[in-house]
Amino acid sequence: MRFIVDESTGTAIVEFLRSNGHDVLSVAETMTQADDQTILIKAVSEDRILVTNDKDFAELIFRSGEVHQGVLLLRLRDESPSNRVHVVKAVLEQYADRLVLAFTVATESSVRIRPGTK
Repeated sequence: MRFIVDESTGTAIVEFLRSNGHDVLSVAETMTQADDQTILIKAVSEDRILVTNDKDFAELIFRSGEVHQGVLLLRLRDESPSNRVHVVKAVLEQYADRLVLAFTVATESSVRIRPGTK
């Protein structure tokens, strides 16, 4: 799968995804301090699912109507790198086939998927 990982989400997610064979663009490595709209545009232009813990992306998508290729929003009580990786791993194991074009919110105890349309 192809992902773009938001700067605030951390390098542990980038490393985990890459070590599992995914094509990952790290905002921290290539687009430092890019604004959210620029990140969404990049994700769409390269068919990448955005992994983030920034709620502002929900506002851009649902209120402003910005298009996306898929978003995995992490809403975690424990923001440690190891917990982030644990949650992303669980989401991929159970829902990888449903992430494209969907807006997915993952917590330690639940996953909500709002499917998108082309």
